[in-house]
Amino acid sequence: MGGSNKPELIKDGKRLDGRSPDQLRPIKIEVGVIKNAVGSAYIEWGNNKIIAGVYGPKEALPKHIQDPEKAIIKCRYSMAPFSSLEEHGRTGPNRRSTEISKVTKEVFENVVQLEKFPGAEIDLYIEVLQGDGGTRAAGITAAAVALAASGIPMTDMPYSVSAGKVGDAVILDLNKIEDNFSDADMPVAISPRTGEMLLLQMDGNLTKQEINTAMQMILKSGAEISRIQKEALKSQYEKILEKYNK
Repeated sequence: MGGSNKPELIKDGKRLDGRSPDQLRPIKIEVGVIKNAVGSAYIEWGNNKIIAGVYGPKEALPKHIQDPEKAIIKCRYSMAPFSSLEEHGRTGPNRRSTEISKVTKEVFENVVQLEKFPGAEIDLYIEVLQGDGGTRAAGITAAAVALAASGIPMTDMPYSVSAGKVGDAVILDLNKIEDNFSDADMPVAISPRTGEMLLLQMDGNLTKQEINTAMQMILKSGAEISRIQKEALKSQYEKILEKYNK
């Protein structure tokens, strides 16, 4: 964040990658990429490449962690050692990956119908193969599709995206260089059916007006992200139907 030798990230209303301030990076999602998972998804979001896998429901172990009234979610977000040259790209868990695992788990505790599986656990794995800023949001978006593909009942399929500020400009979907030199970064996760906010984090400072502008960008982009999520699921089901109809 910040720094005295900031590159010029916006010139003539365009960002370094040619996007306008309120424009998403290209997003592509593929479903069913892990054979042994009950649900899985692969997402390319700009230069991010992330895979998500869901396992369970199964008996929660060790037994002392079981909840007799509902399932528990275990989530592990991690970055492959080759995904980034930075500190968080090294092998093993660190504070950042532990924190992202925790907030991701909390997002899905709000939409998965855990009460249908008392005493069980649902395991959610998010592995960043290549990172370029916004991996938390992209991971949540992919994990939502993986959970939907698993057939585990949910009340909604969330999406996540970040907004932030570079100089005086509020921008959507920060890439790595923008994140490194931004004045603020605000990842958000939304339940599109209800509009409920499932995640809101802030690094840096935004005024009330800037937060309003950022939220307008996030909600507008959410319609496109949700459409891509649904199209990925639809495409996978069409492939399955075609296979069985042959």
